[in-house]
Amino acid sequence: MDIFDKIKNMKILLVDDDEWIRDSLRLFFEAEGCNLLTFETAEEGMEAVKQQAYDIVISDYKLPGMDGLEFLRRVKEKQPNAFEILITAYANCEIVKEADAIGVKDIIPKPCTSEDVETSLSRIIETTA
Repeated sequence: MDIFDKIKNMKILLVDDDEWIRDSLRLFFEAEGCNLLTFETAEEGMEAVKQQAYDIVISDYKLPGMDGLEFLRRVKEKQPNAFEILITAYANCEIVKEADAIGVKDIIPKPCTSEDVETSLSRIIETTA
């Protein structure tokens, strides 16, 4: 079964300050029949998390204001069952260790493609099914 068939009815949130990444991933997900809600800042993402539950939360690490790990930590407090993915060009041992402690399911290195996100989602969905 195609990964998009499995996530079609899931609520997915993306926080990234790069407009190109937000728009391209949103269009990619829409073309696959999935809904991806996008925000520029972690603070905007937190407002969305307060309004409804998400199945998958994807966040960039470097964000204005609150960084992606702090955002994902706060999401986990509110929505412990959400699958979390971190996107970063700054992965190092410290960030990986902190992400693991929070329960982040995958880290995608930047620059990344929509196929990288698809592969990450496939890994997460297959290992938790």
